[in-house]
Amino acid sequence: MNGRVAALAARDGVVTLLALAGLLAWDASGLDLTVARWVGGSTGFAWRDAWWASRLLHDGGRWAAWALLAALVVAALRTPTAPARGPTRGERWRWLAAMGASVVAVPALKRFSTTSCPWDLAEFGGTARYLSHWRLGVADGGPGHCFPSGHAVAAFAFFGLYFLWREHDPRRARGWLALVLTVGLVFGTAQLLRGAHYPSHTLWSAWLCWVIHVAADRIRRTPRLRPRPA
Repeated sequence: MNGRVAALAARDGVVTLLALAGLLAWDASGLDLTVARWVGGSTGFAWRDAWWASRLLHDGGRWAAWALLAALVVAALRTPTAPARGPTRGERWRWLAAMGASVVAVPALKRFSTTSCPWDLAEFGGTARYLSHWRLGVADGGPGHCFPSGHAVAAFAFFGLYFLWREHDPRRARGWLALVLTVGLVFGTAQLLRGAHYPSHTLWSAWLCWVIHVAADRIRRTPRLRPRPA
């Protein structure tokens, strides 16, 4: 592992740990419910069925993500095995696999979660009581299956584009990273205003997608053990 690659790996580790510390501090603060109360009330959430939030950013965002994923598959199929410049075909498929793992893993965690959405809380017109998502296995009286945010993955799964390009074109990689973070936060804000998620739901989705990609990067750099010749 050369010096630049080692520096990138070290930076990935620092970012991962700092983000984790920030998330745990946010969870401990109890600000999720406070923020939900800023945008919701006893009659629910005013923007729950707003066209721009439910149709444009939720449904439209999901379809845009699938379209981008399809375009990346086509690009991988058309890329030469060893192009003169840019990522190889193998690199493109490797990071497509990491993106696919994000798309599968986070919604799978959500499926087993007992945490209900803000709009399911009794104080917002539902039936649930507020419980931390760390109260694993404890029912809150609502339908559950709301943590972490599945919709945010429609943006954060594309962290793979940053990892794909950062050793070939750092400027392009930073551009993808900025775009993914911006779109993910826009999606998360829309879901917050609708009452579909707390801020932590979006932030944990981002962290989980990031960790999946950091792990994929570390795995691809781990030397494979080769059997000794007889």
